[in-house]
Amino acid sequence: MRVNDIAREIESLAPKALAQSWDNVGLLVGDKNQEVSKVLFAIDITKDVVKEAIKQGADLIISYHPVIWDGLKKVTADSEKSVVYELIRAGISVYSIHTSLDVVWGGVNDGLAQMVGIESPEPIGDFVNDPKKDLYKLVVFVPSGDVNKVAKAVYDAGAGELGNYSNCSFTSNGVGTFVPKEGANPAVGDKDKLTQVDEVRFETIVHSSKLDSVVNAMLLAHPYEVPAYDVLKTYDLHRRMGLGRMGKLSNPRRLDDIIADIKQKTSAKSIGIVGPKNKMIRSAAVCAGTCGKILNTVISEGCDLYLTGELKHHEALVAQEASLACLCLSHTVSERFILKKLQKQLKTALKGVSFKISKKDHDPFTWQEI
Repeated sequence: MRVNDIAREIESLAPKALAQSWDNVGLLVGDKNQEVSKVLFAIDITKDVVKEAIKQGADLIISYHPVIWDGLKKVTADSEKSVVYELIRAGISVYSIHTSLDVVWGGVNDGLAQMVGIESPEPIGDFVNDPKKDLYKLVVFVPSGDVNKVAKAVYDAGAGELGNYSNCSFTSNGVGTFVPKEGANPAVGDKDKLTQVDEVRFETIVHSSKLDSVVNAMLLAHPYEVPAYDVLKTYDLHRRMGLGRMGKLSNPRRLDDIIADIKQKTSAKSIGIVGPKNKMIRSAAVCAGTCGKILNTVISEGCDLYLTGELKHHEALVAQEASLACLCLSHTVSERFILKKLQKQLKTALKGVSFKISKKDHDPFTWQEI
């Protein structure tokens, strides 16, 4: 099996298009045609993780955090990112998934929401479009006598599908004008003379995956030498995808009970608590990693609890003053649990490949009493 086969399966679970614009996801190191028999999962790729991968004979590391964040000016054994050099030298490819897995339904944030007990959780912010529902509107101006021919061509190519309906469109009548100039070969009208034609504005919906074929079908069916048409991006404001999750709990719970579930499901050994500790939790928000910037939204929505990886000092003070209970697991602990689910999904889908979770990858912090 090749890297590209595994990448394709990963992207079916967490499409790259869901990642935040500032992120760096996908195949970051290696060759898409490289043969793979062993895969190692990790949150972060450190020198110890690379040594572990080499010892195990891994061909690919699937990392949560990108191994390359910013542009590299050099890749050498003694550079700041020497780990990239070691990966290349060992012939180990890297696919990083990060915010694609944060945003996707069933990903990291939905896992945290389930631990807390949020019912029907909704994204909090940093919204992106669902590539599976990425729609465009095709608008084309057609002579009245040819509109049915053009409509059939675009429908046959896959346009006009909306939910459980097909052949969806809208038409309106008008008058098109143009002047054929030197070199033109007009279907109607004479050179250098203003031509007026009864036309129909034909509009229909097209999924992104079928856009090219639909436009080509329209151009072939259209009688004009140079058809006038527009392709417009549409946005779904009611089912947006984004970072974090928020909502009401199916059953109100004590904070201690929620912490007990989190400990059991994430193996967290410690937790940072901000705000009231004896509050009955009726509504909550979650966001894996570092999500302090959506804290104001959580407060304004009146949530009782915010579960995250980490907060900055001033963000913790804002939460405290708002009487918002916050639980901070540490950055990687809030994300690490998802690796087992991802391992199971890929192991089921891709036979003949060994998938293991790194034992050298761990939270860089060690928490102890002093």
